[in-house]
Amino acid sequence: DVQLQASGGGRVQPGGSLRLSCAASGFTFEDYAMSWFRQAPGKEREGVACITINTGDTNYLYSVEGRFTISRDIAENTVYLQMNSLRPEDTAVYYCARYLGPCSLYQTLYDVWGQGTQVTVAW
Repeated sequence: DVQLQASGGGRVQPGGSLRLSCAASGFTFEDYAMSWFRQAPGKEREGVACITINTGDTNYLYSVEGRFTISRDIAENTVYLQMNSLRPEDTAVYYCARYLGPCSLYQTLYDVWGQGTQVTVAW
């Protein structure tokens, strides 16, 4: 079975950090790009960060650039999202997803999604 298992969400104060993980199984990890998307209450889902697994090329949503870092561990078939200097507006459910192509933040390209993990940034 193709699966993406997201984890690592939680509640943190503004300025804090969290690291999300997305464990992939059931497919050839290196053939894909992996991305993190998020959806806040009442808002549309948006692409946050992507990485082309075999090259390591990355791209970020402008509002997280310099604060978030996406990375991958090919041996572990896992993608990470290190989130620093978190802001209340980063509060959302975060999803990982895969795309058979190079890094892109266009969500319609993605065919398999993880279950989502809640990130809450608040005092």
